[in-house]
Amino acid sequence: MKHSRAIGRMDHIGIAVRSIDQARKFYEDQLGAEFVREFVHFSGDFKLGIFDLNGFCIELLEPINPDGFLAKFIERKGEGVHHITLQTPNLPDQCHRLEENGVRVVDKNFNRDTGGVDAFISPKSSNGVLIQLGENLGPLNTVPFWEKE
Repeated sequence: MKHSRAIGRMDHIGIAVRSIDQARKFYEDQLGAEFVREFVHFSGDFKLGIFDLNGFCIELLEPINPDGFLAKFIERKGEGVHHITLQTPNLPDQCHRLEENGVRVVDKNFNRDTGGVDAFISPKSSNGVLIQLGENLGPLNTVPFWEKE
């Protein structure tokens, strides 16, 4: 089924690393990315390092909780791409449409008061890629495109 409009626009790529301090050397020194900020996720399970690469956001993810999902991801797969995030307007409606079409959507949060509106398309539905869909800052690292237009 072809859609006349894309679901959204790329916001960032999330890369799982053992150490933001070690990994940032490559992204800054070799790619020229600029450090924006670092903070602990509200869950307390991991840290995020946000970098700007000429308007494109790179999000480095470092586990804090050794039993958390990110530590387990690195243990199983090693460092590397964890997810991509798309800015997605009208997220609840988009998730409903995706699910009606047989797409597995997980970890849905539509409550802005609990960290942001986001959901994930399971890698089982998207050729092995974890895709985060985000509607507001929090899950998104840049202002959504529809708020700029």
